[in-house]
Amino acid sequence: MLPRYFSTFGGATRNFAKVVPSNLKGRSKSSQEWLTRQLSDPYVERAKMMNYRCRSAFKLLEVDQKYGLIKPGFTVIDCGAAPGSWTQIAVKQSNADGSIPTRPKGMVVGVDLLQIYPVEHAILLGNSDFLRKETQDKIRTSLGDRRIDCVLSDMAPNATGIRVLDQENITTLCYSVLRFAILMSSPNATLLMKVWDNGDVPKLEKSILEYYRTVKRVKPRASRDDSSENFILARGFLGVESSDVK
Repeated sequence: MLPRYFSTFGGATRNFAKVVPSNLKGRSKSSQEWLTRQLSDPYVERAKMMNYRCRSAFKLLEVDQKYGLIKPGFTVIDCGAAPGSWTQIAVKQSNADGSIPTRPKGMVVGVDLLQIYPVEHAILLGNSDFLRKETQDKIRTSLGDRRIDCVLSDMAPNATGIRVLDQENITTLCYSVLRFAILMSSPNATLLMKVWDNGDVPKLEKSILEYYRTVKRVKPRASRDDSSENFILARGFLGVESSDVK
């Protein structure tokens, strides 16, 4: 395994030495720490080199490469899509861009509270709250007759600093994504969504397991070591009658 600040590109090994910014005068301590971390982060540099919009691209890439989440022809929903790095990957992996003429073309829909700069070959719903019925209705309209093969969610609420409230807020997001997924997914579909470690996660996993064959927690290498972030990966959607979804 390569050391933390080493990475490979095209078979060559590059050394990303830890960078400490020299001019931090006037910045708050938290701002200084963020900037130092960004400049020291090899995934930030890799994202720039590979034209991904942010470092989180490598979280999805790692999980997709290991578990084969997205295949040509798949219909993918990206919840919390801004700034668009997961959408970029979904477009390529699903062949929504038609780059593999011999394989079926997929479809990618991204949604976020923030405005999203256009991603070619993706349908983007910016300034849209996924929790609202009208936003989910827009997604359904965009899908037409398609069912979803892969639901992605990198959504997280703005942290309040109040642990209990933050846990409640992200759990609310997760259950909203789960409900939409079980109503709109095709048989054997996949769900990948972000959680923060807390006491509600086992209960959430148990709820997901009612609708999927397998559920597990994954933490990609690109997730920062000091982060409580994990992802729940559910595979093998079993199908459900919409009347059974509360």
